[in-house]
This record gives sequence, C-alpha cells and structure tokens, in this order.
Amino acid sequence: MTKLYKKLLSRLENAQASHLITHYSPDGIERRLVEDDSITAESDLSVEVSADTITLTERFAPRPRLIVLGGGHIATPLVSFANRLGFNIWLFDDRPSFANIGRFPEAHTVICDSFQNLRPRLNFSAQDYVTILTRGHKHDMLCLETLLNTSSEIPQYIGMIGSKRRIAIVKAEVAAKLDHPTRLDALHAPIGLPIGPVTPEEIALSIMAEIVRHKRLGRDGTQAKKPQESSIGPELLHWLAHRSAGKTALVTIVQTSGSTPREVGAKMAVTESGTVVGSIGGGCAEADVIIRARSVLDQGGYHLLELDLADSAEEDGMVCGGRMKLIIEAL
Repeated sequence: MTKLYKKLLSRLENAQASHLITHYSPDGIERRLVEDDSITAESDLSVEVSADTITLTERFAPRPRLIVLGGGHIATPLVSFANRLGFNIWLFDDRPSFANIGRFPEAHTVICDSFQNLRPRLNFSAQDYVTILTRGHKHDMLCLETLLNTSSEIPQYIGMIGSKRRIAIVKAEVAAKLDHPTRLDALHAPIGLPIGPVTPEEIALSIMAEIVRHKRLGRDGTQAKKPQESSIGPELLHWLAHRSAGKTALVTIVQTSGSTPREVGAKMAVTESGTVVGSIGGGCAEADVIIRARSVLDQGGYHLLELDLADSAEEDGMVCGGRMKLIIEAL
C-alpha cells in the first residue's frame, strides 16, 4: 500500500487529481487508484454500504497554488501558515536577498525576477490565489494590472496589502489602464479579515483566514457546496507514502450524523508502538479508538466501529454530540 500512496502523492505534486477507491468485504480489502483526471469535475467523496461490504471513494485534488508577490516581513509567516493549510506556494520577488529558498524553505517554488515578467514566469490560472505584498505602490500597480488585464479568466482570489489611501491610488491608476475596469471588483483590499492585526504574524493570519473563507464559501460567504475532497492531512499522506515496515492501523471516518469534530474521510494512523499520525477529532472518543485500533492490529483485517459522542460530550463537557461510523483496518 505504501507504493500506492507514493503514486498518489506523486500525482498530486504534479497537479494531477485522482480517486482512491477502497473496497471492504469478508474476502478482504482491495484498493485501487483511478488516475483519470476527468472524473473529478463533478465527483464527491462517497461511501456505499451494503449488508457485508463497504466501498469508500475518496477524491484527491492537487494543492491549490498560492502566489505570494513580495518576500518581505509578512510573507515569511504567510508562507508558513499557507503550507500548513495545504497550499502549494510560489514566492516571487525581484530582490535576491528576499527571493531565495533559504528564506522560504516551505515554498514549492521561489522566483527572483522583475515584476514586469510576472505573466510568463507564473502562467496564472483561474484556480490560483494571489497576494500582492510588494514594497511599494509602483510594484503593486504593475502586479495588479498584469493580473487583471488579460483575455483569460483572472485568479480565484486576489488580495492587496496597503492603507486605504494607497489602495485608492493604485485602484484609480490601474482602472484607467484596464479594458474591463469592473474586474477591480474582485480585489480584496485591504487584504485580510478585519481582526485588528498588528504584528506580521497577525497580519499573515488575517490574510490566510480570508483566503480560506474564500476557498470554502466564496467571496460573499454563501457559495454552494463544492465536491468534497478527502480531508486527509498532508502530514499523514506523506507518512503513509514513506512509512517504514511495521504494523499500522488506519482509522477512517465513513459516516457521520449530528455534530462531529471531523467529517467523512478524516483519517488517523496508529502504530503498534503507539505513535499517532493525523486525527479524527481528539478527545476521549479518539483515545478509545486508539485502544481499539491496537487490538485490530493483533487480529488483522478490519473492524467497523460506531461511536456515539453524546455520552462523551455529557461526561467531559465536549461540544460535539453526534455519531460517527469508522473503519479500523490493519495495514
């Protein structure tokens, strides 16, 4: 199975979507990777349950690309936060002392070049998220005009830092150069949610909060539900792809009802030594699942477990009180 997860990881790193289909039956467990990118357009994570079989289909989409224009003091914590939130980060600056992999080790790509060369160097797409954090409004205007003055679709998200006065100046000058000035309506400026940030870390947090809101809910916060993807975290996916030999139990949420800490598709790995990677929600319920997972390691195969969180919620003062159905399997 390690080879399968390595292949999945490789496809994601090459911006290729996949489906991972797992079939559980009395005869055992079968997994296969479907590599046809076209099936992901309308597809969703799904679980089919019959009397004695369960089929879990998980949709894995490539990490969304976050383009950070400007490598100053806010970019450093922003890149770190974005990496933990599952973004593929491209950092662009025209100064070698700011655009280097030593300063941004968590970035996928670091480019040092003139801002005039943005389009040929970055090849923007409608799926990109872009933050404009340059050192001056001259560069801001160049970046913004480059993003908006195109015959193709503009990026999914464009945010620009600056005071209201600076932003007004930039928008006025850019509007005069655009074929379609209404495209400026897509700009998030001042960038970030209004949480009163002061430090670079707080500003970066407000920016990523706004980007996540846009990603999940759209600009107006009312976006219809997108196809659901597997909620396996990058840390666990890397661990599954590169894990060493030894017994491991994989726990996957396959069904939920009511209020639960995680959704269908969330995973957690438990080794025979007690190491835990990933999470299905924490709390006493997770502790109980870890104990059961280690017993499945001794027995082999898989076990379907139903958890009623209402008891734990009442006893421990937890917020969640729904029900979860999980599969625990020995790898």
